[in-house]
Amino acid sequence: MMPSYFFAHGAPSIVLEDNAYTKLLKEFKDHLPKPKAIVLFSAHWEESVQSVGAAATYDTIYDFGGFQDELYQMTYPAKSDQALADQIQKLFTAHGIENIRNETRGLDHGAWAVLKLLYPEADIPVVALSVNRHLSNEQQYEIGKALAELREQDVLIIASGGTVHNLRRLNWNSEEIDGWAGQFDQWIEEKLEAWDTEALFQYEKLAPYAEKAVPTSEHFIPLLIAMGAGDNGRHAQLLHRSYQYGNLSLSCWKFN
Repeated sequence: MMPSYFFAHGAPSIVLEDNAYTKLLKEFKDHLPKPKAIVLFSAHWEESVQSVGAAATYDTIYDFGGFQDELYQMTYPAKSDQALADQIQKLFTAHGIENIRNETRGLDHGAWAVLKLLYPEADIPVVALSVNRHLSNEQQYEIGKALAELREQDVLIIASGGTVHNLRRLNWNSEEIDGWAGQFDQWIEEKLEAWDTEALFQYEKLAPYAEKAVPTSEHFIPLLIAMGAGDNGRHAQLLHRSYQYGNLSLSCWKFN
């Protein structure tokens, strides 16, 4: 069964960087059978109704400003998989999750920056999926759980976001890790490894420095979705964690 994964996408410039985290992403495909298709939730696609991307060929969205010119020349012309999009919509409907199809939206940087590092050839079909910050944490988990059976069909489920993501608190010149960011992530690690959903669903109240680490939830939601997709096995493994700019976490979690 294909695992599900959570990847932090960091800043858009991650595509150009050479560090331990990007090395892990670039070597990812060497340690996993090539998937039949990829289902990807991105923190940067927010909708009030669960949306299923089904563009014939995705445009590349440059939803950022002030970065290197090279980034605005990059493309990731992946194609969708119409049959898989149909199946996903049926699974959502069967689990009582309202959903709509979107055949025009391209891939934002939360999607294409990660995919370009993982599978640079863009030769695997992708079904992009939105997130909704107004749902409960339990509902986020159930969204992932609704798609869990796709893992048995060689479909790779990826959720892209960031556990600690507070742009107002970034220190662009810092090489030190802010203590509050590390403490929050350590709490999350302990609860994930124990598969303590009761605590995780209340992380806003229980986790140390949650308000600093997660001022808005759209980047944290993908972690709960990826975890939900791993509900059958309930095994969480931290593959990498590092930080940029004092507190922007770059982490990768595997669920199987």
